[in-house]
Amino acid sequence: MSPLEIISYTIAIAIAIAIITYYLITTIIFRHPRPLPPGPKPWPIVGNLPHMGPVPHQGLAALAQKYGPLLYMRLGYVHVVVAASASVAAQFLKTHDANFSSRPPNSGAKHIAYNYQDMVFAPYGQRWRLLRKISSLHLFSTKAMEDYKPIRQEEVGILTKALVKAESKEAVQLGQLLNVCTTNALSRVMLGKRVFGDGTGESDKKSEEFKDMVMELMVLAGEFNIGDFVPALEWLDLQGIATKMKKLHKRFDNFLGAILEEHKAKFKGGNFGGDFLSTLISLKDNCDGEGGKLTDIEIKALLLNMFTAGTDTSSSTTEWAIAELIRHPKILAHVQQELDSIVGQDRLVNESDLPNLPYFQAVMKEVFRLHPSTPLSLPRVSAEPCEINGYYIPKNTTLLVNVWAIARDPNVWADPLEFRPERFLKGGERPNADVKGNDFEVIPFGAGRRICAGMSLGLRMVQLLTAALVHGFDWKLAHGLAQEKLNMEEAYGLTLQRKVPLMVYPLPRLPAKAYTTTY
Repeated sequence: MSPLEIISYTIAIAIAIAIITYYLITTIIFRHPRPLPPGPKPWPIVGNLPHMGPVPHQGLAALAQKYGPLLYMRLGYVHVVVAASASVAAQFLKTHDANFSSRPPNSGAKHIAYNYQDMVFAPYGQRWRLLRKISSLHLFSTKAMEDYKPIRQEEVGILTKALVKAESKEAVQLGQLLNVCTTNALSRVMLGKRVFGDGTGESDKKSEEFKDMVMELMVLAGEFNIGDFVPALEWLDLQGIATKMKKLHKRFDNFLGAILEEHKAKFKGGNFGGDFLSTLISLKDNCDGEGGKLTDIEIKALLLNMFTAGTDTSSSTTEWAIAELIRHPKILAHVQQELDSIVGQDRLVNESDLPNLPYFQAVMKEVFRLHPSTPLSLPRVSAEPCEINGYYIPKNTTLLVNVWAIARDPNVWADPLEFRPERFLKGGERPNADVKGNDFEVIPFGAGRRICAGMSLGLRMVQLLTAALVHGFDWKLAHGLAQEKLNMEEAYGLTLQRKVPLMVYPLPRLPAKAYTTTY
């Protein structure tokens, strides 16, 4: 036989085995004496993967409208349930939170996130608790938030100065500049230095390449890889996803490895700095007696989590916020009036002002409602079988919470597709709602044990960035585009990106001295 014939023969055998396995599984394993939640009828082999649609959170929301807020699907050979209402999400993430505290196997965690050695995808257990404790104590605690506040404010100040310099000379791609700001603010905390640019707030080739890497990661991580759901086909890598992930991992590993080795060399002898990476290195041999020693791989995996989850999510949410305010000039004017009244026009808004801006806070809640950074939650998996709404949920069932659909539920929100901040003010539908995982009608950061570890940082960074951009500038769309024509389509990926980047002219609205005043 020729090599081509051997390959064809091997593939034919693999497909035959997959079909036989499918038959055995569907006739034996997937039959349950108790009823499963409703859902669409699965196709042979691939199950309900074709029902996901090109934008999964939208496709699943449409299915929930037909089958109900507790949806059962079979993706390949994997049981999957989708929560698409606040009440159903609360049962999974509150009542049964302990049972759904681990992650299912997936190619992203395997090929990109150092084979589950990071915090986001690590199995629930001692090692995950250790990584979470270190991050919460040294990076996201109330004390750390206050200690690093000057850094955030300085980087936002640098961004506003860059925008003043750009003024109306040329349109700027706002998302790119926001990404430089959020990445440098985080890197100064994590590494003790900026990783991009020269401190002018302007984009450069390194920052553009990094953002491309992060966006590629989010797209790949959001893909539903057939190999994750049909193990017999994993080795074929039919979509080419695993190959792309391995190449991307190598780029990230080179980037993170160089940072780690540079830091070790800089602080050789144990005299470490006050940044997060120095803390991680100092904990390599002493982790308070919990979970053993940290490894270089775990340190790089943590850095990967922070740089990917902590930068692009904040910049993209801020980009959505500015886009919504451009589309709603009356709301923008109301926010600017509140800022001028509370802050004045002699300086830019700072973090200490934010709690005193109730209308602005309502605007931000509405942004988080309509544009959650992670529209479809990172998957969880059941450790044991359980019952939800009278339906049987088998062991090892993957849970997806459709955060996007929950926040647009017409049974909860009046005119759910409308941008209406007043719904979070006195007299509105949810005047006292928060976005920190306590009110399941709007959970942009998730809820329960696996709630986003960086929620406190994300909230502060997005609020400060948005407030500064609104206080300091009026905005004009590029190419003479009318505000009602602004494209608000969503791109596919793990995070909620704009399909078309926001191109704008920043028009300074404060006296020149306001942009140079030190916080």
